[in-house]
Amino acid sequence: MHALSSPSFPFRRRALAAGALATAALLATGCSSNGSSSSSVPGGGGAKAAVKSDSDTVANLIADEQPATGIKPGSTAAKIKASGTLRVGGTQTAALFSLLDPTTGKTEGFDAAMSQLLAKYIIGKPSTHLTNVTSQTREALLKAHQVDAVFATYTITPERAKQVAFAGPYYEDGLAIEVRKGTTGISSFADLNGKTVVTESGSTVPTAVKAAAPKTRIQLFDTNTECLQALSQHRADAYVLDQGILAGNAVTNKDVQVLPGTFTKEPYGIGVPLDQPDFKAFVDAWLTKVEADGTWAKVWKATVGTEVPGPVPTPPAVD
Repeated sequence: MHALSSPSFPFRRRALAAGALATAALLATGCSSNGSSSSSVPGGGGAKAAVKSDSDTVANLIADEQPATGIKPGSTAAKIKASGTLRVGGTQTAALFSLLDPTTGKTEGFDAAMSQLLAKYIIGKPSTHLTNVTSQTREALLKAHQVDAVFATYTITPERAKQVAFAGPYYEDGLAIEVRKGTTGISSFADLNGKTVVTESGSTVPTAVKAAAPKTRIQLFDTNTECLQALSQHRADAYVLDQGILAGNAVTNKDVQVLPGTFTKEPYGIGVPLDQPDFKAFVDAWLTKVEADGTWAKVWKATVGTEVPGPVPTPPAVD
């Protein structure tokens, strides 16, 4: 696979969504004392066998997480602890990261596990309340303090950092290409010339693709589920997004495959309100701890690592 020939175009996959409405807080939500969430999101979830997460390992890791000591009175973490629930902005349609299992009512994956670990660290139990977010509503929800933190494969960009703060990064991914099995003639971004490509709306993927293949036809959809359906139904030739998300699609849909390699670097951050710097510092310290004690690596192996081959990656350095 060939890397992009020009490093100068914007590599970030999701652009700032201008004008996002505070009414995003009315999106479907669910909560549970064990950190799982229910949802009626169309197209969400999948069979238990398709989730792929090692649920027992994740449950044990959460059970072993020791609550923080010495939380400063009056701090954001202290207020969350007093409330008894960590309000999380996330999704329930991204296999390997955060996917609803309708057979159990639980949301499983890397992001889901990390949010529950943070809740356990703050509150003493993995109590989370999930608000479903999209790339167009995350900043609005954080700015309106409708959620405490966003765990949603949330790429850090300078534009977004003007509106919200990012703890981390806690994961690094890159843009990749997904095609239907049996597809030939596509192995790089340049091969997308003249092809129809789908991706999520509110994304800078079109900029990246057009820079390498100007004649590409781009179709935008609001959700990963809609993009995947368009690809599976032959309404598109390829789907471009983060490799981890595309790999999750391949878990639940055996008619698609992710091409090897990535074309960009996409550092994921945990979004927190910009006016709560104490909470960013708190979450950064927690991330440093779980990376150092091996918890991060075990979560990766039990979620993303069940489908993405290779050794456990080194987590990115926390800023």
